[in-house]
Amino acid sequence: MKTGIKIALSVAMLTSLSFGGEQFAMSDADRAMYVEMSENNPADIMVADGEELLSYMGGDEGLAKYLGVSEDDLPAYIAGFPRYIKKFGMVVGLDQVIQAMMADGGHKPLKLKSGNMFSILAYVKSIANGEKINIDVTANPQMKEAYALGLKTYMTKRGGRGLSCNSCHSPDVVGRILRTQPLPDLSSEGVKAAATWPAYRMTKSSLRTLQRRFQGCMKNALLKVIPIGSKQMVALEVYLTNKAKGSEINIPGLKR
Repeated sequence: MKTGIKIALSVAMLTSLSFGGEQFAMSDADRAMYVEMSENNPADIMVADGEELLSYMGGDEGLAKYLGVSEDDLPAYIAGFPRYIKKFGMVVGLDQVIQAMMADGGHKPLKLKSGNMFSILAYVKSIANGEKINIDVTANPQMKEAYALGLKTYMTKRGGRGLSCNSCHSPDVVGRILRTQPLPDLSSEGVKAAATWPAYRMTKSSLRTLQRRFQGCMKNALLKVIPIGSKQMVALEVYLTNKAKGSEINIPGLKR
C-alpha cells in the first residue's frame, strides 16, 4: 500500500467513531438545520430559476423536441443520461445537451461550471423525479467505452499521494471518518448517489452537480482536477450512474 493511502486510512481510523447515520459529523445546530432544509430545500428556488431559464428555449416541450422524443416520454428518457447522442457523435451529460441546445437556438451557451447551468441542469433532471435511473451501458459501443473509461478513471491512482476515487470509497474503508465525514462506498451496486445530484451542499451554501462534486473530491485529494464535460468526467458519471441504476431520482438532493 502506498504511503499516501496509509496516511488517508490512518486519519480515517483515528477519527472513526460509532455513528447513527450519514450526517454523523454535524453539530446539534447543524442537525436541526438539516432537518429543516430537508423539508424546505434552499435549492428548490434554484430549480425554479432553472425552469425559467429553460423557458427561453421552449421549456419542456422545446427540450423534448430537441432530443427527438415526445414530452410524455421525456422523464424516462432523461433518466437514462448520460447517454450516446448520435447527432453529437459521443456520450454526453444533460448539461452538454442544454449547452448545445442554447447554441443551436442562437443563444450564447452557458459555461458548464456556471451557477445558471447548474440551475438549469437541476431543473431538467428534476423532470425525471420519481423515475428510476435506466442508464444502459451496453446499449452501443460508445456507452461500453464510456463505462470502461469511467471504471478506469475511478480506479486509477494519481497525484503525489497515489490516491484514486476507490481509495476513499471502496468497501474496505466504508464507514471510516475522513475530513469529519463518513466515507461512503460508491463502488457497490445499488449506491444511490447519482440519483440525488444536483444537490444543495450545506457547507458550500450552493447548488452543486455530480461532476462538480467529483472535482471537489479531486481537489481535496490533491489530484489534478478533471474538467467538467470532458470525456473522462462524463465517463466517471456514467460509471457511478450505472451503480445507481434502478434508484428513484429525487432532485434537488441535500448534502452536508
